[in-house]
Amino acid sequence: MNKQPLVGPRIRRFVMEYLPNDRNLALNTQHSYRDMFCLLIPFVAEKLGRPIEKTTVSELSADVVSEFLKYLKDVRKCNTITCNQRLAAIHAFAQFVGRNSPEHIEWCGKVRDIPFKRFSRTLIRYLEKPEIDALLAAPDQRTEGGRRDHGLLLFLYNAGARASEAADLRIGDLHYSKRTWNDGEVEIHGKGGKTRECPLWPVTVRTLDALIGNRPPDDHVFLSRLRQPLRRCGIWDCVKRHAKTAAATMPSIAKKQVSPHILRHSAACHLLRSGVELNTIRIWLGHVNISTTNIYAQIDLEMKAKALAACEIADQKPLGKRWRDQKSLMEFLRTL
Repeated sequence: MNKQPLVGPRIRRFVMEYLPNDRNLALNTQHSYRDMFCLLIPFVAEKLGRPIEKTTVSELSADVVSEFLKYLKDVRKCNTITCNQRLAAIHAFAQFVGRNSPEHIEWCGKVRDIPFKRFSRTLIRYLEKPEIDALLAAPDQRTEGGRRDHGLLLFLYNAGARASEAADLRIGDLHYSKRTWNDGEVEIHGKGGKTRECPLWPVTVRTLDALIGNRPPDDHVFLSRLRQPLRRCGIWDCVKRHAKTAAATMPSIAKKQVSPHILRHSAACHLLRSGVELNTIRIWLGHVNISTTNIYAQIDLEMKAKALAACEIADQKPLGKRWRDQKSLMEFLRTL
């Protein structure tokens, strides 16, 4: 009697070989898949009452996966987007197993038939220009830490950079001339190993130039007070802290959940308002698909109002009696 294939070795191959080599996924994406298994494996082991190493592929059934998703929602209080992300990782694993084990094609189909949950997208938030100015003015530039924080906030807004991209930024990625300060640009290493170039304002170039001093090109631009590279969590803390300070002079900021990503949204919205083409903004932000950038064309109510006013038609005279109420045929014809 043939033993049923175990799920453990397939999970190992999926994580160690398929994701980094065949799919060439970014490290953060690989970590997301890993986190899914760190939740799924203990759940399945408890559900079946034995170690996961003895669990077969077929025992990780569609019913078990459905119960896992219910557990994420009801017990861990995950939102629909997070549950869908976990399910997408499970779908990918099922497809991997199905491709490499023809005997599991039916199992693969059942797991991949588990549908994603529908959800309504929340409106993207961004800061208005006066709110951006208040945020940039919040750091105390009389101190070394304040000058670093001001440069960081200015860079995030100028380049529309993600927190991880700012954390990975090195001095050698900055290109500018001190003679003019007008030709500055930055080479940003984004998600999935993709690289893009963004122009820098002269004020950003001057600020970053004063910040980096004479440090070597391979050094990180933004350092902690211990002279270590500033990490993503440090960048988040910086933005949150100065948003709280800025709210004292600009109360509207307190109503918004300010984060590094809201600066990215703000940069896109302000570029769009300034008349920059949507495809240029796509390249600026490093989006692969233009449909991702289209969300910024949908969130600015002011732009919608202007577009509506541009196509407004003049008032027309009332049509008068309805044709059924016009007794005379000639009267009816004259109204046409």
